[in-house]
Amino acid sequence: MLIRWMGRLWTSILLVTAFFVCNTSAQGPTTTDVPLQQDPLSSQNAALRTGVLVIKLYSESTSIRLERQAVLKLTNLADNLVTWQTTDNTSQSVFTNIPYGRYELEASQAGYFTTHNAFELLDSSTNIEVVLRRDPSAINVSAADSVSPPRARKLTKKAISQLKSDHLSQAQKELDQAYLLVPANPDLNYLLGYLYFKKGDVDKAGGYLSTVSNVSPQNAEALTLLGRVSLEREDYPAARSALERAVLLDFENWLPHSLLADTYLRQSEYEKARDEAEIAILKGDHAASLSRLILGQSLLALGRNHEAEDSLDRFLKESPQHPMAGQVRDFIATMQVQVATTPFQSTSSGVHISELDPLAMFPAPGLPAKSWQPRGIDEVKPFIAQNVVCPFKQLLDETGNRANQLVQNVERFAAVEDLLHQTLDDYGIPTRSQTRKYNYVASISEPQSGILNVDEYRAEKLTLEGYPDHIASTGFAALALVFHPHMRDSFAMSCEGLGDWHGQATWLVHFRQRGDRPNHIHAYKLGQKTYPIALKGRAWISADNSQIMRIEAEMVNPVPEIRLLSEHQIVEYGPVSFPKKNTTVWLPKNAEIYFDFRKHRYFRRHSFDHFMLYSVETDEKRKEPELPSS
Repeated sequence: MLIRWMGRLWTSILLVTAFFVCNTSAQGPTTTDVPLQQDPLSSQNAALRTGVLVIKLYSESTSIRLERQAVLKLTNLADNLVTWQTTDNTSQSVFTNIPYGRYELEASQAGYFTTHNAFELLDSSTNIEVVLRRDPSAINVSAADSVSPPRARKLTKKAISQLKSDHLSQAQKELDQAYLLVPANPDLNYLLGYLYFKKGDVDKAGGYLSTVSNVSPQNAEALTLLGRVSLEREDYPAARSALERAVLLDFENWLPHSLLADTYLRQSEYEKARDEAEIAILKGDHAASLSRLILGQSLLALGRNHEAEDSLDRFLKESPQHPMAGQVRDFIATMQVQVATTPFQSTSSGVHISELDPLAMFPAPGLPAKSWQPRGIDEVKPFIAQNVVCPFKQLLDETGNRANQLVQNVERFAAVEDLLHQTLDDYGIPTRSQTRKYNYVASISEPQSGILNVDEYRAEKLTLEGYPDHIASTGFAALALVFHPHMRDSFAMSCEGLGDWHGQATWLVHFRQRGDRPNHIHAYKLGQKTYPIALKGRAWISADNSQIMRIEAEMVNPVPEIRLLSEHQIVEYGPVSFPKKNTTVWLPKNAEIYFDFRKHRYFRRHSFDHFMLYSVETDEKRKEPELPSS
């Protein structure tokens, strides 16, 4: 059967676009009213005079400029008017025509603590220097998990097989070879940490796992194992830091809770140890029986002797043949003797953690199951700047204006398209690869108000037989039209906060197809039948000019009737200048698609360059322009 994969607006033949036009004219700062308390010291005379305000941002020390773009929010305390601006590549921003008066300046960027500065503008030119302190919980916020080349992935896959069979020496040979190819890969560093943990070399294990926590700070498995290793090294502050982050990322997993309880116990924070142990028991049930030992010791240290003995007895009833059962019975006997001799005091000073240490019996976190596709939209929690209010309505309006400008100013564009198509195995290793090059043409128009008409085709006029595996992927670029004023009401949207994309400040917006609104954005077509696909996703929108820089989207639900189990799209956009037209258009530069369809897993990468922009009359829009050979 011939299969067509596509995204579409029902008002068009094929849906194609996801790009916005950027006005070439300079734009001043945008403003919006924000309710704040009125400033009683304002005066009409001061308001008649204006000055220039120059803001310079530094990181930690006044000798180091901030390496990322930041967002500035200037509030006039006299009339509550708010002005937003971003810093340039020298970490500087200039506000002009600012009325004299009292102001509050808020400076924010992901990876740093937000600062607030109150000041009074009384001169024609004022310079303010702001120092942002790093947020220690945001390490390498812009780093993404690296993707290993095929040889490294093959070596890693073999190493996992060896590790599962406890063939540690052979696994090390495979991992060492892969490490030479991609030393910063977080999955590879985790496996090496796991390997050395299994070999009992906790110092080397800690080094590799620390690398993972820096490169991939949301890897809960790595943080849990790093906490375990730090416990064995008796580095309790490091264990605490890693495990507190692990439980936030993977709250339902009993193991990091139990290890964190053990850490608190060793730091004599008995109430926290008790609380975490109880959570571990609740989440893990019988699997977390060792947590009862930590709970018993915590309760004993708190002077709750009978409850402590009950917890230890419960462990013996649940696991009478456990290797630690005899040690627990001896511990109970010692505890009872001490309670009898000092009935009105806590016995924590007489019973030490070393007498009943379950750490060696805890299981290690398992080996990672390498996914063949990116993590789900809602599984990833990107780091955002804390305590920053997103100007959400203003952001949606400006982003919608960008989409509207595209429809008004771009009638047709063409590009050279490179397609990479791969069939993947369960580990994500390509078993077959094909490449294609096309002359790609797209047009967008609004023939009448409220109706978008988008067409896309390859100049070769290919049938489905001309596409790899008879699957034509079209319309992925239409993702950005989610924010078009005619489309966005079909989606539930929320601003997640101020993030970062390759050093540029971006607002992160989460969207999801509403069930009570029509789905006009994405579909699969088999033969003559069309299957709408509801999407959810996240957009990175520039805080500087409201252009969409990146969108990730995935299916809300599988479609079992066509055996479509999953799909994940990633589209990145960038400015393309057309000097003859005196305009700059934001167009898709790269698009990646991962989809599980009819028991096969596929990966596609579409790349575009050599762009051309056309302005044509209405009756010419169905004629294909000739592209120059390249």
